Amino acid sequence: MRVGISFVALLLASTAAAQTPGSAYHRAPSAIAKVLETPPTPVVAVSPDHRTLAIIDRENLPTIANLSKPILRLGGYRIDPATNGQAEVRIQWLTGLTFKDVSSGRTTRVALPAGARFAAPDWSPDGSRLAFYVQGPDGLALWVAERNGTARAVATMLNGTFGTPFVWTPDSKALIVNTVPGSRGAPPVAATTPTGPIVQESAGRTSAARTYEDLLGDAHDEALFDYYFTGQLVRVALDGNAQPIGTPGLVTAFSVSPDGRYLLTERLKRPYSYLLPASFFPTEIAVSTIDGQPVRTLVDRPLADDLPVDFDATVKGPREAIWRSDAPATLVWAEALDGGNPRAKVAFHDRVMMQAAPFDAAPVELAQTPARYSTTMWGDDGFALVLDSEWRTRTEHRFAVAPSQPGKTRLLMTRNYQDQYGDPGEPILEENAAGKPVMRFTASHDAVFVTGDGATKAGAFPFLATMPLAGGEQVRGWTAKPPFYETVIALLDDKSRRILTRRESATLAPNYVIRTVAGNGAKPITAFADPAPVFAGVTKRTITYSRADGVPLSGTLYLPAGYDAKRDGPLPTLLWAYPAEYTDAKVAGQTVDQGNRFVRPRGISHLFLLTQGYAILDNPAMPIIGEGGAEANDTYVKQLQQDAQAAVDAVAKLGVGDPSRMAVGGHSYGAFMTANLLAHTTLFRAGIARSGAYNRTLTPFGFQAEQRTYWQATPTYTEMSAFTYADRIKAPVLLIHGGADDNSGTFPIQSERMYAALKGNGATVRYVVLPNEPHGYRALESTEETLWQMTDWLDRFVKPVGAASSSAKSAAADK
Repeated sequence: MRVGISFVALLLASTAAAQTPGSAYHRAPSAIAKVLETPPTPVVAVSPDHRTLAIIDRENLPTIANLSKPILRLGGYRIDPATNGQAEVRIQWLTGLTFKDVSSGRTTRVALPAGARFAAPDWSPDGSRLAFYVQGPDGLALWVAERNGTARAVATMLNGTFGTPFVWTPDSKALIVNTVPGSRGAPPVAATTPTGPIVQESAGRTSAARTYEDLLGDAHDEALFDYYFTGQLVRVALDGNAQPIGTPGLVTAFSVSPDGRYLLTERLKRPYSYLLPASFFPTEIAVSTIDGQPVRTLVDRPLADDLPVDFDATVKGPREAIWRSDAPATLVWAEALDGGNPRAKVAFHDRVMMQAAPFDAAPVELAQTPARYSTTMWGDDGFALVLDSEWRTRTEHRFAVAPSQPGKTRLLMTRNYQDQYGDPGEPILEENAAGKPVMRFTASHDAVFVTGDGATKAGAFPFLATMPLAGGEQVRGWTAKPPFYETVIALLDDKSRRILTRRESATLAPNYVIRTVAGNGAKPITAFADPAPVFAGVTKRTITYSRADGVPLSGTLYLPAGYDAKRDGPLPTLLWAYPAEYTDAKVAGQTVDQGNRFVRPRGISHLFLLTQGYAILDNPAMPIIGEGGAEANDTYVKQLQQDAQAAVDAVAKLGVGDPSRMAVGGHSYGAFMTANLLAHTTLFRAGIARSGAYNRTLTPFGFQAEQRTYWQATPTYTEMSAFTYADRIKAPVLLIHGGADDNSGTFPIQSERMYAALKGNGATVRYVVLPNEPHGYRALESTEETLWQMTDWLDRFVKPVGAASSSAKSAAADK
């Protein structure tokens, strides 16, 4: 007993030292740090004509200095006021560009300025050029790269606050660009003395709202929003000639009709809200000519502050307006038939409308959908697919429609969209001559090509199939064979004899190949190397087991490189998980073996702990099931206990995990799960909870998959809140949170208050705040710090053999 007390005293002393305020960032253990400091594998973008691959180098993790540059948080956005673009945390910057000819294999490096950082690469519709925007010290510039390797700037002072600030015109001769208005002056300056209080008032109208980050807070924020987000659309020809389109405004989205004659825009208007992000602000959706002359206002809707909190709730009136991809200039949009309330008892909840240019004839109804409209996949006048979905039941419907005969629909299938085994895949969409996505028909035009994951219990084996237009079963033309996981990227001829695929296996890094379907031959196109060879010896297997009520479960078990069960015995083990809600136990229990996937960790991945001698059960199924209309969360804690007990027992039964040295961890909702498991079980020596929410009274209008409000389900909110049971948590807990968390519902105060509750009840707890980090940590320094903290915590409280678990439980008393 005396030894245990001394051990705890040493741990407490070390922990106190590690928590010194203002301490420097730690470097991750060497094996982890070397991987983090290695450049990531490039990404690939295939040209619309399938002749060229754009191989694009990615920037490694940004520095904390870059992440800490001044930003503005306005209307749910985070922007860089220096460049009038999105903040560092919202962009994956790219650093290099190479074109590779698919047929010859010839590569051409594109000449870019030294140190260039760019984003949003987009092929022109004819596949001859690639456009992207480049970050400069004082703004964003639009560049175009030719396939011969030359590149040049064609426009400057882009306004990227709402996202990608350009689109190609269908003729590939110009781009429509959102720019900073030339007449804009200096930014508004905040008054040093308030002119009065900030007043909000509600006159008894129901106006529930979920929790949101980065909202407007006062009149100065409104002025800043207007200043930075207002843009001027300009048509920029490739020769540099620029023509303004219409008047400046808060343009959130814009697109050109397939015939190039019209422009569809969405603009925000006042009054703004201090409770909702910009996507709820008053919105005008309108059509103009390509030179900006008004043609048709589709909707001018008010502030959407009266929506129900249900996930399928939506605005009244036209929404989700797009151009029909396969027609010259036909406007398509959805409208709610239920007033936007998915709980309304109606036969059809949405309808899909069409209106062709010149927009003076009445709109026609393409289809009505029994659930909330999702999307339309266009083919031609005779065939399109309309999809809807319902969150409450996880149901999806697919309808065949003939746009030339609007109003006539044919139900193709009704399915649970969480059903992996029954997933029919999706039609292959390719850009047509106008750069719009359309389904790829077979040469005989009696079917469309379909590709999917091909999930089975034995594994996922992607496939290429044809779906008859007249109905009936799909016909498989090709299926990936073990040991590969190989996805279809493009069809290289009309009869699908040659396809471009992305191929990987458990031991082979993902690369692109041209496959001859009939002969099963494969010609490599890229040769990307293993970015983390230190993981080459790691073993991985899918394990299956059942929980107490018979629901089948599974998880992926990873064992360190060089591990020998007979020699090394059971290992300290980390269970890293994320709960998921289901409406069908059969679907919840599906297992898909992941043995043919190439896995290499990046960023803050828990899999890095494999280099430190831990076994990891990754993503063990944690289903929370509500069948027959029952609310899954009403039995959340009980089901979570059963899930965790089954996972621990399964690992222990295999003899590779030590049941007395188990840890549990997770990020976001996984952190919420971790705290609940520590409060309601004694299965784990320690826990790691990153960027979680622990007190559900702070998210009273719904969270995760919960659509009920706190007042509708008070007992459930209370029982699911680990904060309620903080006094029961005895195992050591590591709390980590980004100081600038941008995720709805996981405000940093969640971890701050949980730390105070645990500390106040005598728990062993460490609380790490990562300055300027969002919900998913980005900076290299923060990433290494996170992995150092995780390693240090588990090395202290989980790795030691013997009485450490009982010592950890008595730590508070000894303190």
